[in-house]
Amino acid sequence: MTRRYRYSLVSRPLFLALAMLALVVVGLTAAAPPVLADDTPAVSAPRPNVVLVITDDQGYGPLGRHGNPWIRTPNLDDLYDHSTRFTRYLVCPTCAPTRSALMTGRHPMRNGVTHTILERERMTLDATTLPQLLGEANYTSAIFGKWHLGDEDAYQPQNRGFDEAFIHGGGGIGQAYDCSCADAPGNKYFDPVIRHNGEFVQTHGFCTDVFFTAALDWIDRVRDDEQPFFAYIATNAPHAPYYAPEREKQRFLDLGFGDNQAGFYGMVENIDTNVGRLMHALDEWKLLDNTVVIFMSDNGMAHGGVAGAGKPLGTAEDGTPMMPNNDGMRGLKGNVDEGGVRVPLFVRWDGRYSAGRDIDQVTAHIDILPTLVELAGGEVPREQVEGRSLVPLLEDASADWPDRYLYTHLGRWKTGDEPNEYQWNTFAVRNERFRFVNNTRLHDMLADPGQKTNVIEQYPEVAAEMRTAYDQWWQTTRPMMVNETAEMSPVRPFHDAFREQEQTTGIPDWQPQSDSPLVNP
Repeated sequence: MTRRYRYSLVSRPLFLALAMLALVVVGLTAAAPPVLADDTPAVSAPRPNVVLVITDDQGYGPLGRHGNPWIRTPNLDDLYDHSTRFTRYLVCPTCAPTRSALMTGRHPMRNGVTHTILERERMTLDATTLPQLLGEANYTSAIFGKWHLGDEDAYQPQNRGFDEAFIHGGGGIGQAYDCSCADAPGNKYFDPVIRHNGEFVQTHGFCTDVFFTAALDWIDRVRDDEQPFFAYIATNAPHAPYYAPEREKQRFLDLGFGDNQAGFYGMVENIDTNVGRLMHALDEWKLLDNTVVIFMSDNGMAHGGVAGAGKPLGTAEDGTPMMPNNDGMRGLKGNVDEGGVRVPLFVRWDGRYSAGRDIDQVTAHIDILPTLVELAGGEVPREQVEGRSLVPLLEDASADWPDRYLYTHLGRWKTGDEPNEYQWNTFAVRNERFRFVNNTRLHDMLADPGQKTNVIEQYPEVAAEMRTAYDQWWQTTRPMMVNETAEMSPVRPFHDAFREQEQTTGIPDWQPQSDSPLVNP
């Protein structure tokens, strides 16, 4: 397969910049590296492996390095210390929309995703996906965990560019709705049934442990191939219901946490343990120098992370109340304020990107696809992609980053209603300085990150500009909401496929193929 290479002009010698200008009009192959006018070989930009970990409902607050004084996240803290961190990285208020933005580089409503269920979580089949673009650049791709962009076969990840798919169905393990969005019947967080490349298998252990084991197993099998790889690890945790292994949950129960909160934070600490497993394996396999590791969450912290407004979750050993922590932001999951959409984004590439550096420019989920496609040397379909590559900021925090508007809408109106009736409800417009919310509030996010003061009367011209821009965006976006008239599916594909397999070939046990102790601790 022909491989295309992209060169970065940031912090490169001038002669390489001139070389790129001379070569941009020709196709480059791995067999014939480009040369300069004097026949001096040019060095190809590295094409890294990519591991993207996205957690479900964790949000920004439950991390030690983000100011939580009592949660134990030593492995995520270590990843934070070794990463370039995007401190104002924004996603959607709920899960499926964010995932569709990652997969396409454009706003989820322009993918037809206006809900998390009821056929409105299905990502349009007209979109070109991230793994498809990486495949064109000769990457192999795999997903482990949560897909949530359509359970009917045409929408499944193995038909959207992934070479390996190890997933649960619906929006969460065991979920089922009166539509096509449903997991395997009766599924549980412990010993879940997983759909592996179209066949259901019986796994053993807690779901997050299983997903990381499967990811490590696959990475071990492909790490010596000539092809670079993309591993998308999308945990079901810490999404409700709040179940966690006893070893992580009991600590919080002992501190006086309620059952739900103990489960939520226990799941977060279990994620931390698995991130530690991942990083240790990548280190032992000598992959950290040629692998980009990304960590993020899909929306703001879920309500399961709090016990009630202003109430402590438990009591520390010294008697100090243990309060919920969301970095002082307004809003949680399902809310269009900052706390509902701001999440971590850690990017680690040893020897390439600076460790311990913060990038404060406002960035978003739509920026992930163009970033990874650029790193892969692929081609970004500009007719689809709205986001920007983060590579300039990763290589130089002072790189030019022009201001722009980012649009958020909760969606989730009743199926059958006309979306235009909800245009001015539960929406926000964001740029580098301001957040405009629900047509009534304007917040100066630089001076007031907790959104305590409404400054709409002080800056009426800003609100007017944002209102006009949002109206224009909505008018363009409304025709792209292709699922609004979809009829509810009379079948649940995961249910039907599971029962058919159960009655014919049965549900086999799944075990990792690798015998490495890094995969099977």
